[in-house]
Parts: sequence; C-alpha cells; structure tokens
Amino acid sequence: MTYNRNMILDQPLILETRRNHALEHATIHLLTRNKPDRRMVGHSNPSGFLLFGNLETPKVWMAATEALERLRSGESELAIHPGCGTNLATTALLAGTFAWFVLRGNKSILTRILLLPFAVTFAVIGVLLARPLGPWLQKYITTEANPGNLQIVDILPLRKGVHRVITR
Repeated sequence: MTYNRNMILDQPLILETRRNHALEHATIHLLTRNKPDRRMVGHSNPSGFLLFGNLETPKVWMAATEALERLRSGESELAIHPGCGTNLATTALLAGTFAWFVLRGNKSILTRILLLPFAVTFAVIGVLLARPLGPWLQKYITTEANPGNLQIVDILPLRKGVHRVITR
C-alpha cells in the first residue's frame, strides 16, 4: 500500500491539530497587529491551542473569532507565522546536519579544528535554505488554512499569562 501526503495529513487528529495551528497563528497575527513587539507563544493540539502571554481574555476572544472568520474568507496567509517553531526546528535541523556532514567520521581533533570554517559555512548554507523551507512546511504540512467546520467552543484563562482556546 502506498501512502500519499493527504492520507496522513488528513487523518482526524492530525488535521484538527493543523487547523488549530493555523487558527493559533492567525490569532497571534491579530493580537500583535497593533503591538508587534508583544511576546507570546502558542501550542496547538487536536482540541485547540494554548496561548502564553500577557493577554486579556476578551481580546483573545475577539482576535480568535476574527481570525477564524478571516481564515474562512480565504486569508490563508494568516496561517503562516515567522515565529513558528516549524521555522526554528527547520533552521536548527538543516544547520546542524550540514555542519555535522563536514565534521563526521573518525577525524583527529586537529583536523576537526581545521575543518571548523567549512562546517560553519555549511551551517550558514543550511540556515539560508531553511528560510524559505520553514514557511513552505507551515503552508503544506504543519498548518491547514481551511478551517472546515472548526468552531471556537470556549476560551479559558488558566492562570496569569495562559489562555486555553478550545475548539471542535
């Protein structure tokens, strides 16, 4: 049996997580539109997402509701966020792998030291390749900008600086 991308990415728990990840990004975009230096972090799962940051619950409600409406109306670019962990993981993985490629094997310490400039150069190449790859991975793998029948059920302040957005 062969698998295609949609057979895996459209499985219920995965698709729900990808849709919530898109809604999380869109919500963060809207919460930061007037305060671009506002710091916040999110974490998505099949039942919604967590938002960590100094946020007021009514503002989270307004942003999440607007974000869902805008995703529904086709503003898929809101699903991609430059601060996403996908970008960070892609950069670390490519840079580390490219540097390791130069330094791997049974080489003496002196040889490894001499190869260090090449390893750094390869790591930089990995970083440069990751810049377009991270957003591409977000667009096609880690988020789903089409919310389908996703609904916001509730938004709960769990404690200071933490909100739980519950979806179904």
